[in-house]
Amino acid sequence: MAEIPASMLEIIDQFGPHLAYAQGAQLDTGVEPDKLVKTHCCFCGQQCGVQLKVKDNQVIGIEPWYEFPFNQGKLCPKGVKRYLQNGHPDRLLHAYQRDASAPGGFRQMGYEEAIGRVAAEIDRIQSQHGPDAFGLLTGASLTTEKTYFIGKFARMCLRTANIDYNGRLCMVSAAAGNKIAFGVDRSANPWSDIVGTDVVWISGSNVAECSPITTDYVWQAREHGAKIIVVDPRLTPIARTCDLFLPIKPGRDTALFNGILHLMIEHDWLDHEFIEQHTNGFAEVAAEVAAWTPKRTAEVTGIGEKAIHQAAEWWGTAQKSFLLHARGLEHHSHGVQNVLSAINIVLASGRIGKPNCGYGTITGQANGQGGREHGQKCDQLPGGRDISNPEHRAYVAGVWGMDVNDMPLAGVDAYEMIRKIDQGEIKGLLSICFNPLVSLPDNNFVRQALEKLEFYVAIDFFLSETARYADIVLPGSQQEEDEGTVTQVEGRIIRINKAVDCPGDARQDWIIFQDIARALKREKGFTFKNPGEIFDELRVASKGGIVDYSGVTYEKIEKQYGVFWPCPSEDHPGTPRLFEPDSWNPVAQGKGPFYFPDGKARFKVTPYVPPTEDVDAEYPLMLTTGRVVSQFLSGTQTRRIGPLVDHYPEPRLEMHPLMAERLGIADGKWVTVESRRGSATIRAQVVRTIRPDTVFMPYHWAGRKSANQLTIAAQDPISKIPEYKVCAVKVYKAATPPEYADKLESQQ
Repeated sequence: MAEIPASMLEIIDQFGPHLAYAQGAQLDTGVEPDKLVKTHCCFCGQQCGVQLKVKDNQVIGIEPWYEFPFNQGKLCPKGVKRYLQNGHPDRLLHAYQRDASAPGGFRQMGYEEAIGRVAAEIDRIQSQHGPDAFGLLTGASLTTEKTYFIGKFARMCLRTANIDYNGRLCMVSAAAGNKIAFGVDRSANPWSDIVGTDVVWISGSNVAECSPITTDYVWQAREHGAKIIVVDPRLTPIARTCDLFLPIKPGRDTALFNGILHLMIEHDWLDHEFIEQHTNGFAEVAAEVAAWTPKRTAEVTGIGEKAIHQAAEWWGTAQKSFLLHARGLEHHSHGVQNVLSAINIVLASGRIGKPNCGYGTITGQANGQGGREHGQKCDQLPGGRDISNPEHRAYVAGVWGMDVNDMPLAGVDAYEMIRKIDQGEIKGLLSICFNPLVSLPDNNFVRQALEKLEFYVAIDFFLSETARYADIVLPGSQQEEDEGTVTQVEGRIIRINKAVDCPGDARQDWIIFQDIARALKREKGFTFKNPGEIFDELRVASKGGIVDYSGVTYEKIEKQYGVFWPCPSEDHPGTPRLFEPDSWNPVAQGKGPFYFPDGKARFKVTPYVPPTEDVDAEYPLMLTTGRVVSQFLSGTQTRRIGPLVDHYPEPRLEMHPLMAERLGIADGKWVTVESRRGSATIRAQVVRTIRPDTVFMPYHWAGRKSANQLTIAAQDPISKIPEYKVCAVKVYKAATPPEYADKLESQQ
């Protein structure tokens, strides 16, 4: 790789995203559009239906799409303003190559020249060091067609094992826990089942800010008489309107669920018939939770005994219930344990596979569900197949027309790929839809690794902080410039419709990959004419797998407003609710509703394991991280949308007044938060909605404002998800404001 300028951090801090819309200018000024295009929001896993207003090949506004059943026209602030990314002045219109002498460190180059350079570097690195010396980091906001295509590209065109994706930072603990307990990775119910239930339990999910439309379902349930239980270290907006708030210490979720199950057993709030007929392993779990008395549970979790009793009684005695969880439960070095402990109280209740009785994992990214189903995970092949299973490998190799012996085995997770780059095992990298310099924990180490690459190519539509370290940048496509499918939070496969053409030299992402394959003279299997052809091959590749899309067509999706998988034939309507007695199941084949040969779900023993890094005298506070309503993930898109920037322009450190008083810190003043890995200086936000022993920092910013300078790279041993939700820090008054303070003041 070419030498990185020493001032790169200053470049990111001072310039970052262009804020051309930061003064509130909007494109939607009442101009009559040429057309309305029904599609979906480009952000979170809810994938709300929208209509894009298009004029002269530019998205100029947005209209509600009332007929789409999930959101019925409702949108959050990000959805309302998402159209402002189209036509943004930061948009990459050409290919670029690193040139330290050029303004900004890059100079424009021709698209074909850039493709030729990428292919030549891939060929050089693989010829000198072997196929696995080149890796791919991909994203869970890509369409399912792209994720399938890129997984095939890695294994058939490049024949590298080293591919993984940023869903590794999002849903993999939920996915692993679901597969261990149920045999399948998907929310069990449509969100309509939330309305009409008796109890909604929400663990580790700031629903109102991270998935606002889900809030509407929760509030509807409450209006129908449901009790709402919220578990979180912070009194989030959804918690302010709940019936019972459990302010848990970060990282203690397994202890809480073990304590709840202890009380369910003690009071016989169990469905014995369901446990006997449809599960295995209950006796072992009961023995484990026997020690989790309310007193012990309270001591470990920081929740009062009375509240623990109340939560157990409401959950245990309900006739119908629905449990939801998200990253607060999963972003831990024991995230899979947390998920399994939550599933244990669902199985003990017997309330799953029935109307208004269920379990859901709230997906974070736009295609967080579909993006982990068809092959861009390091250990997975299309249809949810296991890359280490000889039968699965043979089937997919047959669909692809390749020798199964040429197909690589499982690679490593995304963070381990960064370690392999640091160790010199991976020499070249291609990334798309992934901003690891902001997204990964301990990102100073990530920066160090990126500097060691011999060659790095980034495909994106904005120059992300990570792409600034690339040798070649290729201009990819925004969601509205391509078509395909995504699978949203409920397991509903939906259509993304093209609204506008790519500007300048930008290309649809799958075309870029085909052009690289052509330049490598490895184009066999990579000559698709459109995403529909890719989807048709995906249908065949998924057929017979746990994640079966074979009966899904674009026409069927549009007719039904989405199709829930599994859908094994074109005359099959899809499966909105899993685990019903008569639902199609390719594994149990009539022996039971769960996806194991005996048809039974698995209780799993979940011993409590504390966080990897707990507080001590030097670092006495717990840091937890998360989102705010107006920003999304690494902020590559939302930090460029002016009204969203105006709403929350900079990260702030939330702390309780008791802690602020002890430290002599006033609201709005500059503080430094420091861990064993790094530090950040930001303004304090003194609030009563957080535990006194915990501080919170949102993670959407880069450079010296990045929360992931502080977070620890500890990972769950099964899912390999990082422990974003708890590490030890100290907080003190900042000696001086940060360098960007003057710029921020002038903008405000």
